[in-house]
Amino acid sequence: MSDAFLASEYPPAAPGRAGFHVIPVPLERSVSYGGGTAKGPSAILAASQQLEGLENGMAPGESGIYTAPAVDVSGHPEAVLGRIEKAVDKAIAAGAVPVILGGEHTVTLGALRALARAAHERGETFGVVQFDAHADLRDEYQGDPYSHASVMRRAVADLGLPLVQFAVREISREEVEVRKRYDVTHYDAYFLARVGLPEQPLPEGFPRRIYISFDVDGLDPALMPATGTPSPGGLTWKETEFILERCIHGHEVIGLDVVELAPIPGLHHADYTAARLTHLLMALASRKDTETSEGEAQ
Repeated sequence: MSDAFLASEYPPAAPGRAGFHVIPVPLERSVSYGGGTAKGPSAILAASQQLEGLENGMAPGESGIYTAPAVDVSGHPEAVLGRIEKAVDKAIAAGAVPVILGGEHTVTLGALRALARAAHERGETFGVVQFDAHADLRDEYQGDPYSHASVMRRAVADLGLPLVQFAVREISREEVEVRKRYDVTHYDAYFLARVGLPEQPLPEGFPRRIYISFDVDGLDPALMPATGTPSPGGLTWKETEFILERCIHGHEVIGLDVVELAPIPGLHHADYTAARLTHLLMALASRKDTETSEGEAQ
């Protein structure tokens, strides 16, 4: 079995000739309930061999997919984040979209740091679009500021990135206040089920360039049971496609991740769903309908 994403359909591309750099990060350090995220990236890579080359009529593999060696996740969190940054730096230098496979949600911070540094150097901005059962806005969790439950707090507070959240249904009082403080737009699961989604869910003035962070527990556990905290009331597959398409229209995806898969032995449908979700995000990232809407921030 190949350890390269979708190698069954497309021969692995050289780093400098790939439109996507898939970066496995098997981090499992701060998980607070069910474990198993260390095996998530390899499960996604294995399941990707069963995918077809087309996703919703799009073929992101035609632009070339390079799968990097798995990031070394040993040592202090800052060391791990630094290694993730270096892998993402290589993707940016190659003009490729980094695709991070987690691992716990903390891995997102390394990618955001690299992209934020590159954006600052170019005088650009970008925003974060998060799909998740949890807000992940705690300043620290169980004494750990690098916890998976704090990754979006680091994004908004430390990196100053604008944030939009979808499908949240587990949130603390602290995080409600943080949303107000940092003007976090949110479409929680309760709201989506009862009100629905506006035509353009990203707020006016939100950056045209976006990073999509998808914690698989954003999906309903009927579809995705293989995650540390499978919270009921999540998104269906069709709802996920619909929301993503609306978010991406008029925007450019500069990076993405799929995190928190904790494979269950013998339950391969969850691994396949995570692999297809990754392919879907790559397909949508390759769409060409990214013209800037009138009045939209660069």
